[in-house]
Amino acid sequence: MDCVLFDMDGVIVDSEDYWVDREREELLPAVVEEDVPVSEITGMNYKEIYEYLDSNYTTLVDRPEYIDRFEEIAREIYTEHAELMPGFRDLLADLHEHGVRTAIVSSSPPDWIETVTDRFDLERFDEIVSAEHIDGPGKPEPAIYEHAAREMGVEPGDCIVVEDSEHGVESAAAAGAYTLAYETATNDDHDHSAADESVSGPDELRERLLALCDAD
Repeated sequence: MDCVLFDMDGVIVDSEDYWVDREREELLPAVVEEDVPVSEITGMNYKEIYEYLDSNYTTLVDRPEYIDRFEEIAREIYTEHAELMPGFRDLLADLHEHGVRTAIVSSSPPDWIETVTDRFDLERFDEIVSAEHIDGPGKPEPAIYEHAAREMGVEPGDCIVVEDSEHGVESAAAAGAYTLAYETATNDDHDHSAADESVSGPDELRERLLALCDAD
């Protein structure tokens, strides 16, 4: 396989650590009356999260207020707190040395992705795909990975996807991509059973990606 598609939050940057805390302690209690596990919404596009919450729980604020709260938290996380995941820059360089093409495939909107790529000077990606680029539902549905594969000029089955969330893993697997679940302390309550395999830590991720790409 010569294409690797990376989720952003929790795979490229450690922003998921901050999102989980802020969603659990601040966002969800202000938006819904009931206690909602953060894992239920992790990996989903933030605009689709409101529709999900409004359909399944008792919402306490309207959609515009929810969007404002979410975007304010996002600005703080991506500009002040999030850091590049250990080993990611070297991993990206190794993949490109091996002729492997790469893309970001994220539920985050384009401006959040651009904040991350600019802040950490990540210029090596061949494509950047946001959930807002597709005409269809976001993760856990497969549309975003099907779209990303088309943008890369390949079938989903020719791609390796690295995802950390349950919804992201389900999306990639449903699209037919070879799916690596990237396990961290932050996502230890997620169900990754839909993945082809799981890896833990930057060294194991690098080893498996290079082995899978060399297998062709």
